[in-house]
Amino acid sequence: MKVYLYIVLLFLVACASKPDLPDAFQAGWKGESVAEIVHEDDNIRILRCTFPPGVGHEKHYHEPHIGYTLKGSTFKITDKEGTRTVKVPTGTTFHKDDIYIHEVVNIGDSTAVFLIIEPK
Repeated sequence: MKVYLYIVLLFLVACASKPDLPDAFQAGWKGESVAEIVHEDDNIRILRCTFPPGVGHEKHYHEPHIGYTLKGSTFKITDKEGTRTVKVPTGTTFHKDDIYIHEVVNIGDSTAVFLIIEPK
């Protein structure tokens, strides 16, 4: 009986830790997809996210991940810290070690492209 309760508790904790939002692949912009899976296996998922000027990524979450900017631009980013404008140059890398929730809009004048690497 104790093992059963422990398993149920672990399941509930795991379910509770995920936000009630789409993940980076599921989220889009005004009903259109902005992400495509370029590779997925049992260990990793790699997304390519493309944002022409004026296009963003609705509020969503990321599992811990690493990102690389293939083509940069300027973004309005809204997350738990507030809203800010950030210039993201080509070649920028970034990472998050925890679940990260945000919304972004490309307010620059060039199309931005990112690779998002998500370990499973």
